[in-house]
Amino acid sequence: MNPDDLPTVDADVETLAPETLKARIDAGEAVTLLDTRMTGDYDEWRIDGESVESINVPYYEFLDEDIDDEVLESIPDDRDVTVLCAKGGASEFVAGTLAERGYDVDHLEDGMNGWARIYERVEVTGYDGPGTLYQYQRPSSGCLGYLLVDGDEAAVVDPLRAFTDRYLDDADDLGVDLVYALDTHIHADHISGVRDLDDRGVTGVIPENAVPRGVTYADDLETAADGDEFVVGDATVETVYTPGHTTGMTSYLLGDGLLATGDGLFVESVARPDLEEGDEGAPEAARMLYESLQERVLTLPEDTLIGGAHFSDAADPAVDGTYTAPVGDLVQRMDALTVAEDDFVETVLADMPPRPANYEDIIATNLGQQAADDEEAFTLELGPNNCAASQESLADD
Repeated sequence: MNPDDLPTVDADVETLAPETLKARIDAGEAVTLLDTRMTGDYDEWRIDGESVESINVPYYEFLDEDIDDEVLESIPDDRDVTVLCAKGGASEFVAGTLAERGYDVDHLEDGMNGWARIYERVEVTGYDGPGTLYQYQRPSSGCLGYLLVDGDEAAVVDPLRAFTDRYLDDADDLGVDLVYALDTHIHADHISGVRDLDDRGVTGVIPENAVPRGVTYADDLETAADGDEFVVGDATVETVYTPGHTTGMTSYLLGDGLLATGDGLFVESVARPDLEEGDEGAPEAARMLYESLQERVLTLPEDTLIGGAHFSDAADPAVDGTYTAPVGDLVQRMDALTVAEDDFVETVLADMPPRPANYEDIIATNLGQQAADDEEAFTLELGPNNCAASQESLADD
């Protein structure tokens, strides 16, 4: 049976907003989740946290009137349980079924789709540059973006198409004009919002070195070459070419205070090098990444903040709640940044996670070689990002 066609259950079940669940997890409250998606989907992508107990029982286990005793025994009856699924339909059915049996349950509004729509803006208080800098955080996939505001202007780095309206609304709320939307590279895990923002009057910018991959819309946007600067109020955004993750990978130095590294360097790891040229080209790309890090990134003043385009469950936030860290701190904590080139390449290639879900379609969409409407685009990017080289943190605590 399709989970969208489940029977209705005569039980009063409350709906829990994704934002409320996120707040509880952030506060360290004990949370018990019953995830009713198929086990393969659950294993690939789920809601985790130190205070989260997550149980996976697929929804079809609840279809029979006589539910297996083992299934019921796996669900705690001494605490509140939040039931979730992909879109909210199956979880409402399962929650109702359990409520009829005396369990204290609610269900997550819109399921994992609702969870994927959480997008938070956090001020980077450690930023020591002109204007104010914010980091956008999407907890469902670990996607990060940046909003630099100075005077009456703003620029956003690595915007997501799904949140195009959000960037414009934030600019309105802050009383500024959003003048630039810049991509660090051709993303493989989410659909870029640069073209949509350009259509809404914001100047879209893509790396010049990404164009040869087959970008079909390059003539419609501005391109950023190494050393180019974009003025935002009294602040500047300087282009720093940092190939490795991709041949077009480009970082942006925001107001001399933070280097937005895209997928080049994260606070817990470095980039995976196989998403453009595959396994065969990965070793050469890893050597390219080593040179970029050593010659372009680690030569910055040691108090320059690093902010990647992603964070993983292995990452620890800074005291301001952002996933940023000074260059000097990362050099001290991440051995991969101080080893010889051959050792770096070996480390990068040793433990790469599975490639991002739908990455080939996402890349083709971001190149402009295939189209996807808003719903298709949102569905394509659901799941973990998996853009780091290692499944575990490479940085010491």
